[in-house]
Amino acid sequence: MAIYLKRGATAAAKAETHRQVRDTVEAILADIETRGDAAVRELSIKFDGWDRDSYLLTPREIQDCLDQLSGQDLKDIAFAQTQVRNFAQIQRASMTDVEVETLPGVVLGHKTLPLNAAGCYVPGGKYPLLASAHMSVITAKVAGVPRVVTCAPPFNGKPAPAIVAAQAMAGADEIYCLGGIQAVAAMGLGTQSIAPVDILVGPGNAFVAEAKRQLFGRVGIDLFAGPTETLVIADEIGCDGELAATDLLGQAEHGPDSPAILLTTSRALAEETMREIERLLLILPTAEYARRAWDSFGEVIIAEDDAEMVRIADEIASEHVQVMTRDPDYFLHHMTNYGALFLGARTNVAYGDKVIGTNHTLPTKKAARYTGGLWVGKFLKTCTYQRVLTDEASAMIGEYCSRLCALEGFAGHGEQANIRVRRYGGRNVPYAGKVEPR
Repeated sequence: MAIYLKRGATAAAKAETHRQVRDTVEAILADIETRGDAAVRELSIKFDGWDRDSYLLTPREIQDCLDQLSGQDLKDIAFAQTQVRNFAQIQRASMTDVEVETLPGVVLGHKTLPLNAAGCYVPGGKYPLLASAHMSVITAKVAGVPRVVTCAPPFNGKPAPAIVAAQAMAGADEIYCLGGIQAVAAMGLGTQSIAPVDILVGPGNAFVAEAKRQLFGRVGIDLFAGPTETLVIADEIGCDGELAATDLLGQAEHGPDSPAILLTTSRALAEETMREIERLLLILPTAEYARRAWDSFGEVIIAEDDAEMVRIADEIASEHVQVMTRDPDYFLHHMTNYGALFLGARTNVAYGDKVIGTNHTLPTKKAARYTGGLWVGKFLKTCTYQRVLTDEASAMIGEYCSRLCALEGFAGHGEQANIRVRRYGGRNVPYAGKVEPR
């Protein structure tokens, strides 16, 4: 039986926080839907102190942002984008159109078609998270989306140069300096100046995530997102307290509501990690956020063996799962619920977040039980088609269809089959309705 040395916030506390966010977002979306650009401008002024005639950045403004970065900055962004693009292209190549003759004269197939427009949110109010531009814009472009719109909030009262550079280098077609609920709503609902998109993707704070959730159905979304989550699975062979503490706090700094959990079979490692966390919180520049996250949402769990760690980890279904044990591949082969795995001490979540090439937009709040993260496939629709080549095939399928429709009581459906049996099969099938057609 697992032992909890530390527990996080209760479900009731989390639910109350979500209720407040939900009500706020609902009211703001309704206002933007009614008043469009005027409501967006008021919200931008209220929350970001940011106002201008158009939130769409001009080519000159974009170039100015690029010019503010050093040559090394631009090379580093290009390197990260190359890794993301390369893996996205590998994913796209794995998805092929199919067409097959499943019965004599019956041809079925599917095509993978890109969406027409994607809206990519890039967080940047607290930290200028330029990596989110790579993950969303490049992935959409590799999928073939012709119109990719990006929104990021101002940073220190102006467009964040690094974010704008990343958006432009990734291939965004429209770059807006606009943040929060108002940005998501403008892209999802459309306004007088911003045409709506077909899908909204990208991470954000609780209000951004809730706005996407409430817009789902009107537009597609990548996934239901919550605060960044990290789970470190470790034992005394694959990890030590300093390494575990560093990797937990490295993700807790995202915000005060980011869960960070240590799952281990070693009480000694658990206690050492907790001591190291306290030490690091005295020197970490982002300790303000990391401390609040650790105090409120941090957990330390001691399991009996690797099998129990798998069971607990699958129940947690964390966004990020870092495995530093004597046999990391055991978890690769046995775990089923996770956003992304980071196997062995040589890798870590920051690599995935920033540069290694896999996508960092991942499921949270246990959504890993039913979905993976953002990838090329999120921007593609798999659309089926059928073709019947011969009279004999149409009549044969029609007879089966007619009888199955009768089982369901669908007379109109049945007649769609019957008329083809009569025309192409030469058989006198009775009309499915009450009166014979003329």
